[in-house]
Amino acid sequence: MEQENPTERKKLKNKFYQSELYKLQIELVKLQEWIKLKGLKAVVIFEGRDAAGKGGTIARVTQYLNPRICKVVALGTPTEREKTQWYFQRYVPHLPAAGEMALFDRSWYNRAGVEKVMGFCTNDEYWEFLRSCPNFERMLIRSGIILIKYWFSVSEDEQTKRFRSRLNDPTRRWKLSPMDVKSMQLFVEYSKAKDEMFAYTDTKISPWWVVDADDKKRARLNCIHHLLSMIPYKEIEPQPIELPERKETKGYVRPPLDEMTYVPNVY
Repeated sequence: MEQENPTERKKLKNKFYQSELYKLQIELVKLQEWIKLKGLKAVVIFEGRDAAGKGGTIARVTQYLNPRICKVVALGTPTEREKTQWYFQRYVPHLPAAGEMALFDRSWYNRAGVEKVMGFCTNDEYWEFLRSCPNFERMLIRSGIILIKYWFSVSEDEQTKRFRSRLNDPTRRWKLSPMDVKSMQLFVEYSKAKDEMFAYTDTKISPWWVVDADDKKRARLNCIHHLLSMIPYKEIEPQPIELPERKETKGYVRPPLDEMTYVPNVY
């Protein structure tokens, strides 16, 4: 059977997308409660090119989840002190405890991607990372952490289209940085860096799962669906809750409203 060409797929209707997304988000809530009950520790890594759709997918994953259980880790530029630490050290404090799930919006794989391509690390530091990363991840898995790694794959044309759309969108203009502009010019270099990274870190115990991200809606649905399949869980029947009748208040007098400072009713 001939495989369908992604470019020939019809766009998902928004009604269908929203319906399927909501179904998956309900399952994510069930997964969250299972992780909490069983004391599981899950790490989900979202990597890929700039504008590949990582942030949008993470936002849909976390939309209805408890931020105390499901935490997003998006670290900024390392400080001067962090630059002198063991490379993985700045990520370790963000690993989950029992009953938690950590979503890494970019991760320690910065060293194999942007740091390598942009020259932010030495050649020795780069190769040391590739050698030690599989061992680091093996330690995490042996300690009981469920580690899932996603690579969002986007084509050159689609990436350019998304960058251009940000130029005229005041709500997303901040997403377009000088680093993004530079990454457009270094598309092939990033491709080579990704291929080399996969050669060393796409291991049997900790494989990379590639998400076809040219279609944002399909990418989100496919990724969430796959994530749910990676952690076996069962629905936990919530304890029934009955809301009590409000007690009649006696002796309390509310302060005059004109003595309070209110937000202006502009709308």
